[in-house]
Amino acid sequence: MANYTIRPALEAESAQIKDLIHLVGINPTGLDWRRFVVAVNDGGQVIACGQLKPHGADILELASIGTRPEYRGRGIARAVIEELLRESPRPLYLMCISHNGPMYEKFGFRPMDYKQMPRYFQRIQKFFQVADVIRRTGEELLVMKLE
Repeated sequence: MANYTIRPALEAESAQIKDLIHLVGINPTGLDWRRFVVAVNDGGQVIACGQLKPHGADILELASIGTRPEYRGRGIARAVIEELLRESPRPLYLMCISHNGPMYEKFGFRPMDYKQMPRYFQRIQKFFQVADVIRRTGEELLVMKLE
């Protein structure tokens, strides 16, 4: 089991955060290191990360949750999420691919109906649906909310 520390990100780790986000293939926009919590191994490598990403004045999203492949299955992402949730305001939103929904339900997030979503998430979900017509993955984009 790897030893790691969960803590707020440092500016010097900005490139490692971006590299990790690209490695795991999630949304690379809005990556401001000041909003991130990271898991760092004993060698100083960022092995997992996550952020609370604002969308306007009253929408906050749990986002950019990623773990290096060789560290998956060890509860590190869970520790990052728990740290982010510890003092985050509610409601809190997130977007994920449908097969990841059950993982976030363990934290209390619930899927939202389209009509209940803030407009920002409605637009993203429509874009995702159009893109999936081309990609044909059959996956849905879930928008979830934690009260």
